[in-house]
Amino acid sequence: MKLKVGLAVKTDGKAVAKAEELCNWLNKKDVEVVFAEQNEEKPLAAGELFAIFALGGDGTFLRAVRWAKYSGIPILGIKFGRLGFLAETNEADLFSAVEAVVENRFKVEQRAALSVEITRKTEVIASRMVLNDAVINKGALARLSNIHTWIDDSFLTIYRGDGLIIATPTGSTAYSLAAGGPVIHPEAPVIIITPICPFTLTNRPLIIPDKSAIKIKLEKGVSDIMLTFDGQEGFKLLDADIVSIFKSKTFVNMITLPGLNYYDVLKTKLNWSGGEI
Repeated sequence: MKLKVGLAVKTDGKAVAKAEELCNWLNKKDVEVVFAEQNEEKPLAAGELFAIFALGGDGTFLRAVRWAKYSGIPILGIKFGRLGFLAETNEADLFSAVEAVVENRFKVEQRAALSVEITRKTEVIASRMVLNDAVINKGALARLSNIHTWIDDSFLTIYRGDGLIIATPTGSTAYSLAAGGPVIHPEAPVIIITPICPFTLTNRPLIIPDKSAIKIKLEKGVSDIMLTFDGQEGFKLLDADIVSIFKSKTFVNMITLPGLNYYDVLKTKLNWSGGEI
């Protein structure tokens, strides 16, 4: 049976040119290529593709995750340009990395994801899976958000500030980190709650077990509040909406290549200094 792979490509001249070169290279190896940009609206089934290669930054990788959705198809990130925490390798090693995958010389690392549901009245009007985070943000002209938060049906607090980030361990190095959240190893079974510019300084990032369920509701009368899924899609919230967030039953399968250590990658990407004693 002919091998079939997917390509998700950043809209950047260098990445697009390299993707065309890679496509020709794969075709010569009798590997069929399907481009995400032409097929994103069609859900992928399990086993439909052998793997997906994401050429770009973290945004491109997250697009590939949305495309793969619940299929479990493994994804390899190849970084083009600026810092990317989800990329396993960079453009200089593109062809050797893809060759390793095509020849089945790779491992798959399961990354936890979150399920996010929005209930309006009694109906679930939106349901998404996120690899990094779900973020509640206020608009430019909106006043501070009062975000009522429950964990496992037990009232936690009212977060007052510019918003709230609910992140996975994988997402701990994304928006949550920029907002002052902790760096969490991707295998840690936790969920991170990070307030954005909290009005009360005692509202600090909180780490909870990933078996917990989070429920969020806005203060009555608020407007111009958005919920974003992995920074890829936005959804306007009404004050009566209830946002439920819990660990997804589906994992995101990330391709890992031999010889790469998580801590070495972390040190490099965070530019940590110092050597061994």
